[in-house]
Amino acid sequence: MIIDVERFIDTERGYWEELEKILRRVENSPDTALALRDLKRFHYLYERVSADLARISTFASEKEIRSYLESLVARAYGEIHESRSKPHRLRPFYWFFTRFPQVFRSRIQAFWLSLAITLAGVTFGAAVISFDYDAKPVLMPFEHLQVKPSQRVQMEEKSKEDRLKGHKGSFSAMLMTHNTRISILTLALGMTWGIGTIILLFSNGVMVGAVGADYILDGQTKFLMGWLMPHGVIEIPAILIAGQAGILLAGALIGRGNRLSLRLRLREITNDLFTLIGGVAVLLVWAGIIEAFLSQYHEPVLPYWAKITFGFIELVLFTTFLSLSGRATPKI
Repeated sequence: MIIDVERFIDTERGYWEELEKILRRVENSPDTALALRDLKRFHYLYERVSADLARISTFASEKEIRSYLESLVARAYGEIHESRSKPHRLRPFYWFFTRFPQVFRSRIQAFWLSLAITLAGVTFGAAVISFDYDAKPVLMPFEHLQVKPSQRVQMEEKSKEDRLKGHKGSFSAMLMTHNTRISILTLALGMTWGIGTIILLFSNGVMVGAVGADYILDGQTKFLMGWLMPHGVIEIPAILIAGQAGILLAGALIGRGNRLSLRLRLREITNDLFTLIGGVAVLLVWAGIIEAFLSQYHEPVLPYWAKITFGFIELVLFTTFLSLSGRATPKI
């Protein structure tokens, strides 16, 4: 029985960290063979941490530490009793189609918070445009958005010139680079205890809400959906996932209700952060291609119904991917 929980944690933490260090070494280099001395030490640490888990389980209040020790023991058990040859660690298709959606679902609460912040910005932006149209230059600081929506639609539909002829590739690359940079910044600003991430998510929502309200109030809903849906159903969720990563980082830094040290809290989320932001980068590559080669073309070149239908199909497939992909495979 543990008499002093704080003292117990301080005494045993070094053994937990040592076991995790060995596990990371083995997991990152599966072909590396441990020396006999290291194997004995590994087995000793496994038994010690298992005993610690049994002791800490008697304290219902120590949920975070119990979960952490359960993870360590499970990983160590898997390494000790593994009999199958391990595949090469570099498996991009497995990573994107299995690991990425698994991590997304395991950290879903941070995503819902990212979505809520963005929706608050959308509501604010739409309300401002509805009640004070003169605020448009402040909310939408882009030249092509300053024109009245009906006028822009008229110009786009009458224009027979391909504005992106010979520049689709460079325009697509610019979009990918810009959006990926913003996503990485959204994640990195989690270092400000989430304040910077919240500001970016809210401001992005304000602009989306303002643009949406501007076009809807001017009777250009069909154009708006045909323009934004093909790439937006991927691009906007990607930014939200970047916000999810930033909020996850902020939560680890704040550590409220988590008795683990800051270093352990950061170690616990590092792989998930890289997985989330890596998945975001892949999504933004697709969104950039679609925006350059599809979204920028309107009637009569491309009918709105076709673009909207394409966007809906993307949305259904993407939602299914995040919700179901990887469920049949145990998370590693």
